[in-house]
Order: sequence, then C-alpha cells, then structure tokens
Amino acid sequence: MPQLALDLGQRAALGRADFLVAPSNETAVAWIDRWPDWPAPALALHGPAGCGKTHLAQVWRAASGAIQIDPGDLDVGGLPDVLGPARAVVLDGMDAAWDGERQEALLHLYNMMIERAGYLLLCGRAAPARWTVALADLRSRLNAVQAVELGPPDDALIEALLVKLFADRQLKVGREVIAFLLPRMERSFAAARDLVDTVDRAALQARREITVPLVRSLLQQDG
Repeated sequence: MPQLALDLGQRAALGRADFLVAPSNETAVAWIDRWPDWPAPALALHGPAGCGKTHLAQVWRAASGAIQIDPGDLDVGGLPDVLGPARAVVLDGMDAAWDGERQEALLHLYNMMIERAGYLLLCGRAAPARWTVALADLRSRLNAVQAVELGPPDDALIEALLVKLFADRQLKVGREVIAFLLPRMERSFAAARDLVDTVDRAALQARREITVPLVRSLLQQDG
C-alpha cells in the first residue's frame, strides 16, 4: 500500500548566507546590506511570489532587530501596544486594497518611525506606486520610499533554487534530476517551490528515492 504523506513541516534556511544572489535580485540584496544607510526611513521590496522578498525581510529583521506586523492587523488604536519600543518594522504582503482605517494606521506607523529615527521595510508584489491608496498624506509618504524590484529568475538561479529547496527539506537529489526538471518547468520561484513540494510528497508516498523516472512520471501526470 502507498505510504501516507504526513505534513511534518520543513526547515527553511533564511540566513543571509543561504540567500541566492543573482542579477535578478542583487540590487535588493545591496539595499538590505546597506542598512541603516538608507536615504529615507522606509524601503519597499517588490516582485513575484516566491522571489525572495520574505527571505530578505527575515535577513533584515535579524540585522535590525525589527518586529513584523501583518498589514491586515494595522490599527491606529492598537499600534502603540503592538509596536512597543521597536524602531524597526517589517510589513510583508502589501498588495491588498486597504480601507481608510488601515491607511490611517500605515501613515501613523510611518510617522512614528520618523519620530523614533526608525525604519520600515515594506514587501509586496507591486511597487508602492501601484498600491491602492486614497489617503493623500500616505501617498506622499510612499512616493518618497525607495522601491527595489526583485526580477524573474534566470536558469542558473532556478537551478540553484531547486538545489536549495530540496536541501531545505534535507533531501539529496542527483544533478541528473535537476537537469531533467529545469527545461520542463515554469520559470518562477513559486513554481519551483510547488514542484519540490510535489516531488517530495510523491517520493514519500511511494517510498521511492527521487529519480528521473519518478519526476518524469509526475510531470506526465500533471500534463
């Protein structure tokens, strides 16, 4: 009988040394490494899902001692309690349309960071100029934010990413498997992550090593 694939979680490597630097993201890496020498209190990282924004945000958190706040939890009245004495904040997932209250809260947070000589790291798929913001004062603040794009990956980065994603799951995969997958997969970070998850689960369920025949059969099943 096939083995039940239990979701036991995985260890994601999120240190600076674990981040894969390539032409598509080297500008963003340089800006994170440049902190605290930023020209404005805030920096925005934007790019497609899985491109490394969250990883870089965690690298910056470790360096700056920042706290992380879910953009959906922004509330003017609750900010002092949530923020405490922090002088550095990460907001990851800045793409949803916000109502007036959350826009007021973001403006208030931005102003608090200015008052504390602190820093704000904003992460989203789109640049701040494309966010749905009706509040004029907030729009003015966001226009002053340095926006840095993480671009789509090239083949070399996707190959390195596949190796890293398998290693994060403590899986050893031969180079022939990586070479087989590379020309047959969508060129995106999200696709690489989903593919590695599918291969891992299938290998566990079938009690098989990750080989070219296994991944070939998976790709054929998936069309």
